[in-house]
Amino acid sequence: MKNAAVALVFALVLASTAWAQRPRFTGADVGGPAPGPSAELVPDVLEKIGIDQKLNAQVPLDAVFRAEDGREVRLGDYFGKRPVVLALVYYECPMLCTQVLNGAVAAFKVLNFDIGDEYEVVTLSFNPKETPQMASAKKETYLNKYGRPEGAKGWHFLTGEQPAIDALASSVGFRYVFDQASQQYVHASALMVLTPDGRVSKYFYGIDYPPKDLRLGLIEASGGKIGTPVDQVLLYCFHYDPHSGKYSMVVMNVLRLAGVVTVALIGGFIATMWGLDRRKSKRAAAAPQV
Repeated sequence: MKNAAVALVFALVLASTAWAQRPRFTGADVGGPAPGPSAELVPDVLEKIGIDQKLNAQVPLDAVFRAEDGREVRLGDYFGKRPVVLALVYYECPMLCTQVLNGAVAAFKVLNFDIGDEYEVVTLSFNPKETPQMASAKKETYLNKYGRPEGAKGWHFLTGEQPAIDALASSVGFRYVFDQASQQYVHASALMVLTPDGRVSKYFYGIDYPPKDLRLGLIEASGGKIGTPVDQVLLYCFHYDPHSGKYSMVVMNVLRLAGVVTVALIGGFIATMWGLDRRKSKRAAAAPQV
């Protein structure tokens, strides 16, 4: 019976992924509610899960959790210097959470930014019954997949009590429910990028996170403190679309940039030719007259 319930929940999650993960904008974010099926057509459980975008919202830096080594920590301990990637999962999840973390580590491996140097990663279990021992085991697994041992200083696996979990989940608009039949959580999937001062900057949905988008998101969240001049040019040419959670090319910006480059090249060519002409004139004037 339990296996049947698990299968039912799994099917429900698969069938509802697009609905549950659709961005829903709140307050003074970037517009009104995203269009979707009418409430009466959506099962009750789907109304309880999803992600409500809260761009620029402040996360509770004073919330207290347990680190993977059992230490009591404040969320703010991981902020202040670098942008932070936040993943809300639970460690004994048999389905979606593993795919979220697999997708995250696949993107992290491609980035030439190092966890702990250019950015931090906070992974929090939203199951208050899970323990630091579970968090430690999960950290070991994903550090091995990451392949850069020094990343241990910057990838944090946390557990906590329900009030602190609720405060953080609510601040980023992450909604989930516990299914009594299967004894599992039903939830959406995303990574959130936060600024060094703890504000929500970007959402990346699903279980596949393009490294280019994640890199641009981290650079933008850092306020340009990480990355290269080339990255700043890319940020000018690519715009973050909160509806899709992806970066797309801004044609007008590309045309403007191309125009500036063209003018600069023409100006440089004219200056070079003018300089050559002046030098020829000087040599002609200095030559002895016959």
